[in-house]
Amino acid sequence: MPERISPQQFHESDGVDDWKLFPDGAKTYFATGSFATGIQLVDVIGRLADAANHHPDVDLRYPGVLVCLFTHEINDISDRDVSLAQQISLAARELGIAADPSKVLTG
Repeated sequence: MPERISPQQFHESDGVDDWKLFPDGAKTYFATGSFATGIQLVDVIGRLADAANHHPDVDLRYPGVLVCLFTHEINDISDRDVSLAQQISLAARELGIAADPSKVLTG
């Protein structure tokens, strides 16, 4: 069973600076600059999600990708969300894609 974490625990975790918390999940926006680069990022997110057996909501649009993490099993944020957020942010950086969480305006 995933372990529920507090918003403070989430924010104090390493590697999640790209993410903002809302009542319906941890969210960020990656400014891909092109649809093709967005598809590359979504492909990587899909592989990471399958490996973790934890699947985020992903919204691909030109010129970026919005990602939302939430653990439906416990109806809250969990350690699984922290781990996947860290992995997604690292993968985006490795692809040269910058996060812009300021583009996530609502929960």
